[in-house]
Amino acid sequence: MKGLKKKRRIQIIALAFVALAGSTALIGFGMRDGINFFRSPSQVVEAPPPATEVFRIGGLVEKGSLTRGQGETVTFRVTDTNATVPVSYKGVLPDLFAENAGMVGTGRLVDGTFVATEILAKHDESYMPKEVVDALKEQGVFQHETPPNG
Repeated sequence: MKGLKKKRRIQIIALAFVALAGSTALIGFGMRDGINFFRSPSQVVEAPPPATEVFRIGGLVEKGSLTRGQGETVTFRVTDTNATVPVSYKGVLPDLFAENAGMVGTGRLVDGTFVATEILAKHDESYMPKEVVDALKEQGVFQHETPPNG
């Protein structure tokens, strides 16, 4: 009787371990496309990621670089004032998207051009995505604008 209980416990522990390993593998498999690393334009220029890697890039839309092509195709350059990366996007840009404003894009680097599948722009006059602020601070060019009430 004692040997049977010990054997049953070992089977339950082994089954629990297999279930835990299986669920961890499923979570990792499900999240593999949901994790996008953020890079500044300087990081992209210094160490270009492979064309298969989806990542996020952020910075300021370079003044004078916004060009609207045929249909919904838009090209512009994103900069952190140290490096500039050309961006191509096919779709409708957010209403507040503008030159010299903060943006974050998701996509891939193809032949030196960031081909975006999604573009996010700042939502009011004082907001800039945290990743963009951190990258600009790292470059020493971020200037915080104090809000009118603060």
